[in-house]
Amino acid sequence: MEKIRVGVLFGGRSSEHSISCISANSIINVLDRNKYEVVPMGITKDNSWVVFEDKNPFLTLNKGDLPEVTEDGIQSNKPVSFSKFPPNDLISLDVIFPVLHGPYGEDGTIQGLIDLHAIAFVGSGVLGSAIGMDKTTSKTLLKTAGFPVGDFVTILDSQWKNDKQNILKKISELGLPVFVKPARAGSSLGIQKIKDASKIEAAIEEARVHDKRIIVEASIENAREIECAVITGEDKKAARSSLPAEIIVKKGHEFYDFEAKYMDDSADLIVPAKLDKKIQADLQLLAARVFDYFNCEGLARVDFFLTKDDEIIVNEINTMPGFTSISMFPRMWEASGVKYDELVDYLIQEALNRPIGLH
Repeated sequence: MEKIRVGVLFGGRSSEHSISCISANSIINVLDRNKYEVVPMGITKDNSWVVFEDKNPFLTLNKGDLPEVTEDGIQSNKPVSFSKFPPNDLISLDVIFPVLHGPYGEDGTIQGLIDLHAIAFVGSGVLGSAIGMDKTTSKTLLKTAGFPVGDFVTILDSQWKNDKQNILKKISELGLPVFVKPARAGSSLGIQKIKDASKIEAAIEEARVHDKRIIVEASIENAREIECAVITGEDKKAARSSLPAEIIVKKGHEFYDFEAKYMDDSADLIVPAKLDKKIQADLQLLAARVFDYFNCEGLARVDFFLTKDDEIIVNEINTMPGFTSISMFPRMWEASGVKYDELVDYLIQEALNRPIGLH
């Protein structure tokens, strides 16, 4: 049987470059070489494309390492070729797994490029990816459609430059504390929880280093943080939701920030979450509804708040969630009876079985 040629794409220009490398490493290492010919493809931070020789294990990672794709290689793995634009290897692939997090990877840009080459790929298309990446757009659409979301204020670049005082007045109406976030960043980069109104302006300026579009959200105090993983159903059936999980942030962190996620052991990840059966079912149904509403495909993780009164509030959707072997997305599916290697294989087969381009 002829092997399926799968390109695993990682790195990229976003601030989540290293997390993408670690996710890709986990995927590459579980792919069945009897079934797949694996082509690891990295993108440097300055947009050079680097094709690597397949190795197993692909990367050797030490605790605390944050790997980076360079034209000289990544960790101990040396490149076989590189180019400033997508390499010739791209057009000979059967399917691509774009394990890219954040801007220029999870936002519809790379999905459009792959679509132009008429190649199958894992994950959502241009529309779902673009909406999911932009917190301002996704929350506005969710609110318009009647989904339960918290209060927020959107700040566009022109508004901040020309109407700052009016924007600050709108933010003051949210009360305190608030979360100041770049609209199109991930892994909690650039996010601050602000309890003092005098510090809001500085927090916005800091967030603008990551993105000129900003969202300021009212804090939902004393709420539980719940996540639910979603995948496209088999044979065009309804989207499937995993058992939900809960994040409990330990003392020393105001919220589940970058350090808590990746750099230290400062959060308890409860998989599956201890929930009332009805609330669990409601979360799973709502996660699938959000997935379908944004026209998502393949996979996504939907994040919620569960208030002390058991009200469910949609926080955000991630269309290419962290995919390391210890990330929440695969752990939720493992708790639901789907092993990591089975999940990777399912997503690749789902991508191969759906039409390419607009459908």
